[in-house]
Amino acid sequence: MTEQPRRENGTLLLALIAGLSINGTFAALFSSVVPFSVFPFIALVLAVYCLHQRYLNCAMPDGMPKLASACFLLGLLLYSAIVRAEYPQIGSNFLPSIISVVLVFWIGVKLKNRKVLNAEN
Repeated sequence: MTEQPRRENGTLLLALIAGLSINGTFAALFSSVVPFSVFPFIALVLAVYCLHQRYLNCAMPDGMPKLASACFLLGLLLYSAIVRAEYPQIGSNFLPSIISVVLVFWIGVKLKNRKVLNAEN
C-alpha cells in the first residue's frame, strides 16, 4: 500500500526537476548573464525520460496530471526566481516568488486532500 504514494511523490518530484531543468537549459543557452552549463540539459533529458517511462508503465490516478503540471510550473518559476535573485540586472523576482508560494500552498492542500481520501478508502 505504501508503493503507490511513493510512486506518486516520485512523479511529482520528477515533474519539478523537469521544470527546473528546462528553465535552466533555456537560460544557459539563451541568456548572456547566466553562464553556460551542460548539466541542466542532462537533467532535463533524464527527468523527461523517467517521466515517460512512468507514463508507459502505469496509469496516473485521478488528479495526478494537475499536480504534476503544477509541480512542473513550480520548477519553472522557482528557477526563474532564483536566477533573478542571483542576477538582479535580469529583472525583479517578485512575481515568480509570489506565484511559487501560491503554487506550493495549492499543491500542499491537494496532496493533503489526496491523503485524506486514500485514508478513507
